[in-house]
Amino acid sequence: MADLLYLVHRLPYPPNKGDKVRSFHLLKQLLAGHRVHLGSFVDDPADETHLPYLRGLCASLHVERLHPIRARLASLAGLLSGDALTLHYYRHAGLARWVDETVARQNIAATVVFSSSMAQYAQRHPRIPMLVDFVDVDSAKWTDYAPNHRWPMSWLYRREGQRLLACESAVAQQAKASYFATDKEAELFRRLAPEAAAGVQAMNNGVDAQYFAPDPQRATPFGKDELPLVFTGAMDYWPNVDAVGWFAAEVLPLLRKRWPALRLHIVGRSPTPAVRALANEAVTVTGTVPDVRPYLQHAAVVVAPLRLARGIQNKILEAMAMARPVVAAGACVDALQAEPGAEVLAADAPADYARCIEMLLQAPERAAAIGGAGRRRVLQTYDWSTHMALIEGRLSALGAAAAVPA
Repeated sequence: MADLLYLVHRLPYPPNKGDKVRSFHLLKQLLAGHRVHLGSFVDDPADETHLPYLRGLCASLHVERLHPIRARLASLAGLLSGDALTLHYYRHAGLARWVDETVARQNIAATVVFSSSMAQYAQRHPRIPMLVDFVDVDSAKWTDYAPNHRWPMSWLYRREGQRLLACESAVAQQAKASYFATDKEAELFRRLAPEAAAGVQAMNNGVDAQYFAPDPQRATPFGKDELPLVFTGAMDYWPNVDAVGWFAAEVLPLLRKRWPALRLHIVGRSPTPAVRALANEAVTVTGTVPDVRPYLQHAAVVVAPLRLARGIQNKILEAMAMARPVVAAGACVDALQAEPGAEVLAADAPADYARCIEMLLQAPERAAAIGGAGRRRVLQTYDWSTHMALIEGRLSALGAAAAVPA
């Protein structure tokens, strides 16, 4: 049993949003065979109630409170230093001291980094092997944001994409292995940073199909006369905000001409003012809910019209696990090992979304068949432990499993 340092940019519990779901399951994998020293940030005060739970799991835990406004102001130092702003956003002297002290006290066999922004702490100790879960090519996200904003934000996003790609390349070249959530994302990184291609591989997302499973006893949260469309996700995340705003403006009016009982339910924490402003007779904004499963299980259709997101979307896998028909952006469907048209439906233009959703509303038996096929696909292909075991294989190759704690 080796001592590992695990560095995560957001507290990996509770697993209530996409990145936290993946980082939590990676933590579970590491805990199965190692003593884990977890360093992280907490950006939601509600998450602090879960610190005792994580302390009970980990050999040691260090958490710094991240105040988003202060962090944004601090990140502007990157404009003077020439660094990516993201690095300064997650740069904290207290966490750096804890990493140094932990390395000094413990016989750390390897450092596992979740998100490139946390690699700056591991790079302080280059003798310790480093594995990095990039998840997505974050630099490409910033570059993709640029055309959707006016100057100066378009310039800032484009600059961040360039600076962050240089950081990602440097991190991948130092790491013993680099992981991305899909083969396509891994290939994108190899193309953007060919000098860092060695050691890059895909480590797919998964879903807890026992938790996300239909239950005939689960009550519906919807009115009996409505046809609910459901979108789930953290509603302070820009790709989600963009998705629901676009769908409400471009797709929902097309459908409600024929289906006036249709209602879009936007289910997720921290809705921004722009999201809350969407609420009307055709749109419900729930905010945080105690359990997302009733909304998924009783949805007529689950939609994921993500125009800016990358990689495998947990929200899609969760809906498929609940045996609901899903209509998602073509890029999101392409990232899945699923059969389009049979296990999940792809759309991009407003008319495509309207046609797919209307087909499912008109043919409940086909909708149920697609939902059932989606769940079978999840059970067959998207098991967390199978995918996360890639990390354990590399740790064993590094000799981490044989390391003796100090």
